[in-house]
Amino acid sequence: MIPFNRPYLVGRELDNIAQAHAMGQLSGDGSFTRACHSWLERRTGTRKALLTHSCTAALEMAAILLDLRPGDEVIMPSFTFVSTANAFVLRGAVPVFVDIRPDTLNIDEMLIEQAITPRTRAICVVHYAGVACEMDTIMAIATRHGLRVVEDAAQAILSLYKGRPLGSIGDLAALSFHETKNVISGEGGALLINDPALVERAEVIREKGTNRSRFFRGQVDKYTWVDLGSSYLPSELIAAFLAAQLEEADHITSRRLAIWNRYHAWAAPLEAAALLRRPVVPSECTHNAHMYFLLLHGLEARTHFIEAMKAAGIGTVFHYIPLHSSPAGQRHGRMSGALAHTDVASDGLVRLPLWIGLESQQEHVMQVAQRVLEQA
Repeated sequence: MIPFNRPYLVGRELDNIAQAHAMGQLSGDGSFTRACHSWLERRTGTRKALLTHSCTAALEMAAILLDLRPGDEVIMPSFTFVSTANAFVLRGAVPVFVDIRPDTLNIDEMLIEQAITPRTRAICVVHYAGVACEMDTIMAIATRHGLRVVEDAAQAILSLYKGRPLGSIGDLAALSFHETKNVISGEGGALLINDPALVERAEVIREKGTNRSRFFRGQVDKYTWVDLGSSYLPSELIAAFLAAQLEEADHITSRRLAIWNRYHAWAAPLEAAALLRRPVVPSECTHNAHMYFLLLHGLEARTHFIEAMKAAGIGTVFHYIPLHSSPAGQRHGRMSGALAHTDVASDGLVRLPLWIGLESQQEHVMQVAQRVLEQA
């Protein structure tokens, strides 16, 4: 069986974990956590990076930092993972779902302004497949209407928009290091804080609502409960694993891009024959090869493809069930206009295996996929 995903180890993860144990600190915010923070701040240009135990946790912290109240609205795509909406719903806010662009499958920036109401407080963008949303337009809209911008950059580490790292453009951003991402720690995430006014409160929220970080910097003589918060820190073991991965992030991205580019060249004649549509990466975007997907002609074609590939021993998967059509999405959110492109992408999108080590088997994957597509 060729799996859809296989986690990649760079080779120093377990040594780092043993070192963390030898240094006697397994709980969070040790030397490996600090090393990860430093790497993220250096590579993204964010004002402050804070590791979290998941990207979901980082989004939840963002929602608290925005001071959302029940009935406040957050504009976002429906074509995203449930955490994007859940983080804001937990604060009582209402997700307002808008459609995606048919090319990048990112939020359609031209539909955002018409979704704004007097209750709108923020825009949450999702950089799907590591390809940037149209951030200049989105930031201009946010400035015009006095809104905050949160980047769900779960899939976008080391991706760029007009040369700027994703996660560094909005007020806040969330990264994921889940085992299906490019750079991994099993579970894990990070909050990137680009607005300096939010940095100190972010530290408090992450430390269970206490000013513990100020205490360790010698700024107060004791720490106490001062605000909302929860336990959002990952253990030092997670940070030790992640530190090894971050050191090899450029190498990981390079190898993934080679696999992505090979898929893209293979799929070109199939696209010309109208059997599928390939991913679109605008010229101003530099992506990180997070995934390679095909857009097939509807749910029936996609279901047949996945089943035929599985029968041939190759794992392929679809992606999101749109949030606007889910039970909780209908209960907690609302739509702004029709979401036709979202529905099309949800029915037709299939993701091909993409992991380091696939190189020797990729030709077989493409041969089988082409046979399935041509015989459909």
